[in-house]
Amino acid sequence: MGAPLLELADVHTYYGNVHALQGISLQVDEGEIVTLVGGNGAGKSTTLNTISGLVRPRSGAVLLGGEDLSRYQAHQITARGVVQVPEGRRVFARLTVLENLRMGAFIVRDKAVISERIDSVFALFPRLEQRREQVAGTLSGGEQQMLAIGRALMTRPRLILLDEPSLGLAPILVEQIFATISEINAQGVTVLLVEQNALQALSTASRGYVLQTGRVVLAGTSGELLGNEMVRKAYLGES
Repeated sequence: MGAPLLELADVHTYYGNVHALQGISLQVDEGEIVTLVGGNGAGKSTTLNTISGLVRPRSGAVLLGGEDLSRYQAHQITARGVVQVPEGRRVFARLTVLENLRMGAFIVRDKAVISERIDSVFALFPRLEQRREQVAGTLSGGEQQMLAIGRALMTRPRLILLDEPSLGLAPILVEQIFATISEINAQGVTVLLVEQNALQALSTASRGYVLQTGRVVLAGTSGELLGNEMVRKAYLGES
């Protein structure tokens, strides 16, 4: 287990008057896959958006390698090695696969480096290489998810935030996406994963946090959470 790469300490985030995160504390160590489990409205996506700077915490600290991220804009947080793959993929529909990947490298100036990173994305997702000149809006849902992850990897992140990567995908593609997440992690990228498919998420991650109405109500190893009666009933569909 490495040192904490990411730490949230008593984070409170609001949307207007709505108190979305009510004192979230968690940590993700270097090299881990950690998952956030919870129902709709639990605060999972808000947690990711707070880390990546899309929303600001009203109080508490978001630390990356001990450095407080809350003073930075979202693009500056990306430059520090944190990149988010949003729910719903959000690829640039009118741009080609290659153009989308180049957009992901907006903080890189060296064309040779960009080219090398595109090659590494294609090695991870051979299907994207076959569709390199295809307009992203015409890709299948699974291919768009691959592209969204590939675009995020163009920044060479230290930490990747994945928001519902399996949403709307066929089961065989879900397996493929999660195998890829494990491979990305094996290449040295730390992963914080939000996923409705709790069984798949806990089978992939080493640890997890269970969120309910903006609070962490349970934390443990994946094995502990998979064996927890409340988790089994609420999130794994057991009666």
